[in-house]
Amino acid sequence: QVQLVESGGGLVHTGGSLRLSCAASGRTFSDYVMGWFRQAPGKEREFVATINRSGGSSVYADSMRGRFTISRNNAKNTLYLQMNSLKPEDTAVYYCATSTSTGARTSYDYDYWGQGTQVTVSS
Repeated sequence: QVQLVESGGGLVHTGGSLRLSCAASGRTFSDYVMGWFRQAPGKEREFVATINRSGGSSVYADSMRGRFTISRNNAKNTLYLQMNSLKPEDTAVYYCATSTSTGARTSYDYDYWGQGTQVTVSS
């Protein structure tokens, strides 16, 4: 069992930045591929980014590439998502999740999920 707790969400203006964190506990963090997803009201959960076990390789959704950066600190059991140049369409609840599949982009490939953190971008 893995417990994931996201933090760092909030209200920001268009063009602003936020850094999300995901604290993991329960099992060896470095055993897992990690990912970020988001879900806006009335929409399906959407892939944001994923990072491999060592943190040396990452994959992004096209609309986030160049603005978002996923990273991890295995010594601190923490996953991060740095979000820059935020837009109103980035407004959503952001979730972190674990996987055993490197590069996985679909929610079905992820096993444990956090409770989410709200990000709201005002225009």
